[in-house]
Amino acid sequence: ATSLFSALIFIIVFVSSVSTDQTRITAHPGQNTSLPCRSPDNKPVAVVEWIRPDLGSEYVFLYRNRKINSDHQHPSFKGRVDLQDRQMKDGNVSLALRNVTTDDRGAYECQVIQRETNSRTETVFIINLDVLPPP
Repeated sequence: ATSLFSALIFIIVFVSSVSTDQTRITAHPGQNTSLPCRSPDNKPVAVVEWIRPDLGSEYVFLYRNRKINSDHQHPSFKGRVDLQDRQMKDGNVSLALRNVTTDDRGAYECQVIQRETNSRTETVFIINLDVLPPP
């Protein structure tokens, strides 16, 4: 019974450390846009993962080990995404997306692992990108 109680406490603590904020961004084809995300309490970041769950296991963007990692990046985002601020000043891990297309529509998730805590997922921001059809 004690181990079950401990496991339950762990689950509650883990879930409570994840917050979800949702933002809606609208863009037009051919535009550049920014998907906002910030590390909790503006703390330094060890890993930033940008994903779009409908695309499967490939990343939209991944920063790890102090560099951008293009392994397992979804082909449609190669050469079109970057951090808005590579210095990540004040925890800014917003994604810059160039030359938006209607295929970019969807819900993007920003997941952050902070250096100090080394927690798996400190926070998740969901950005819903809507790309208006061409006129």
